[in-house]
Amino acid sequence: MLTKIFLYFGALLGIAFIILAIVQLKNEQQVDRIWRSLPGIPTGDRFTKDMVAELPPPVQRYFLHSIAPGTSLASSVCLEMSGSFRMVQDQPWIPMRAKQITSVLKGFVWKAVIDNGWFKFMGADYYANKCGGMCFSLWGLIPLVNARSSDITRSSIGRFAGEFFWLPSALLPQHNVNWKAIDERTIQANFKIDGERIILTLIIDVDGKLLKLFFPRWGQHISDGSYSYIPFGGEFTEERTFSGFTIPSQLVAGWWFGTDNYSEFFRAKIERAEFY
Repeated sequence: MLTKIFLYFGALLGIAFIILAIVQLKNEQQVDRIWRSLPGIPTGDRFTKDMVAELPPPVQRYFLHSIAPGTSLASSVCLEMSGSFRMVQDQPWIPMRAKQITSVLKGFVWKAVIDNGWFKFMGADYYANKCGGMCFSLWGLIPLVNARSSDITRSSIGRFAGEFFWLPSALLPQHNVNWKAIDERTIQANFKIDGERIILTLIIDVDGKLLKLFFPRWGQHISDGSYSYIPFGGEFTEERTFSGFTIPSQLVAGWWFGTDNYSEFFRAKIERAEFY
């Protein structure tokens, strides 16, 4: 009798595992389809000083520092990064490795492996086709998160736009980005993505190097689970030049940036960048 019971429950567990594996496979296939759809074709145009000549001088400094004259204007960038991640403030940092592709006209996918030695979380954040989402699994087998909603989409648009510093050509005025200078070291970009208003504030040094970036991003309050615009941003401590683009290569970022409630959860170092 006991043998039959064990066999019965074993069969149920086997069926459940198969169902979970199928769900996970579908999630991975969806992310892979989005990833393959994102690489863009270079415009064929090359960056010149004339493209930013009518912008305020501090904004000009940012672009002339970020894009070397004569550089082919990329429409997408593929990144490889390492770093660490944590879900909650005051919790241990977990090593992270990730690949990301961002296309100015299409969206982004961030594919990550977060591994503390005991547990390995694998998955992706993405925004494409006017839809944002996230899907993560344990050991690439057991689905843990597969979430899509209007709130997640709005937050994903914020991440998409907030990381254009890795693709400076996306911020050129030719992409309907309106710039203004607050002062000699504070500049602001204003634009829309699929109806969502984005206002990025960049802090630069005298040479135009990016030091900080922050913006209101749609996010979830931990206290009650409600959504609203929350200050989000990061600081950049190193930069590297790839194919004529000088971009931040080491950063920290988090919610409630610039406030007493700042919660840093993301640290990354860019190891490779390819522009298309």
